[in-house]
Amino acid sequence: MRKLVYYVAVSLDGYIAGPQGEYDFYPIGEDMMAWFGEAMPDTIPTHVRGMIGMPVDTPNQVFDTVLMGRGAYEPGLAAGTGSPYNHLKQYVFSTTLAPVDNPRVEVVSGDAVELVRGLKKEEGLDIWLCGGANLAGQLIGEIDQLIVKSYPVIAGAGVPMIGGNFSPTRFQVTQRREFGNGAQVTWLDRV
Repeated sequence: MRKLVYYVAVSLDGYIAGPQGEYDFYPIGEDMMAWFGEAMPDTIPTHVRGMIGMPVDTPNQVFDTVLMGRGAYEPGLAAGTGSPYNHLKQYVFSTTLAPVDNPRVEVVSGDAVELVRGLKKEEGLDIWLCGGANLAGQLIGEIDQLIVKSYPVIAGAGVPMIGGNFSPTRFQVTQRREFGNGAQVTWLDRV
């Protein structure tokens, strides 16, 4: 069965973005970018792949589907693309966005939990929960694994990693990798 994986960047104080959606304060190192391209190529936006020397048609290794809230989807729109991950099936959860004219992007206004439970039953690679906090809060009961990129920076305010109701959920560290910029990627499986 496919897993729902919340793969997300976070500051030391638990924010995935600044108050206005900023994420450019995360220090990205060359060794980290090389690792992303090799180990997690599915998470590199399609329009960015060529810019960093990655073939646009690099095969998916971990994910074939991505889930995004409106806030996680809008940076792609700002960059001029309505399909930021054209190499993945994209579900954008929003009650305000109009449908997108691309078969790889589906705007969903319905129940996120119901959709995820259906996707988990389908054949394929894992499902990437890209963000944001509200969607992660709705799906906390369905998240099978966390992959957290923790950066050595304090944001002070912004968008939390998970929003919603108080719902303690235990995870166990299964792997960790450190990079030259002080960032760490930690894999955690639901207990």
